[in-house]
Parts: sequence; C-alpha cells; structure tokens
Amino acid sequence: MTEENNCHNGKGIVRNSLVLNDDDFETNLRFIRYMELPPKTSIGYHEHGDDEELYIILEGQGVMNVDGEQKEVTMGDIITNKPFGSHGLINNSDNVIKMLVLEVYK
Repeated sequence: MTEENNCHNGKGIVRNSLVLNDDDFETNLRFIRYMELPPKTSIGYHEHGDDEELYIILEGQGVMNVDGEQKEVTMGDIITNKPFGSHGLINNSDNVIKMLVLEVYK
C-alpha cells in the first residue's frame, strides 16, 4: 500500500493500493483502488473530466461533498460521482474509512 500526502489538496496522509487498472479490463473501467483514510484526513474537493467514479464505503463514516451538496456517508454507502462533477471526502470521525474507488471512462 502506498501513502499519499494531501490527496487532491486534502488533509493528511491517505493510503491506497491499486487493485486493478485499465490494462486488466476490456471495458471502459479504468481502475479499482482500495483506500484508507485515517481519522481527520480527507480527499480534497476536486473536479473530474469525462469519467465517472464510484466510492464504496466498506468501513467507517465521514462527510462526502458531491457537486456542492454535503451528506453523511457510512459503511455500505455507494456514492456516484458523475462526469464533469466535483467531489471530496472528509473523515471527521475517530475511525479509519476503508473504501473501494472505481473509475470508468465515458
């Protein structure tokens, strides 16, 4: 697992591991990534291009901002980030957020 400081200008160090990338698929699936956000870290609010992402929360809870709308997220939630949308995730809890991130080219 690698560590990334200030992911998309977020706070702290998040850990991630590339599970599969676009070489592993015959479809437009770009990657599947496992990520861990320790307490009080974040993925900064950022904009995407012509792709779509899914955040699948496996464990933990936090606050997700999707296109300017904030909502609480917790284990079992799946968040869709549409093409040309913006999003970020804050771990405002005392527990690690564990999640899968899938990205698909349009």
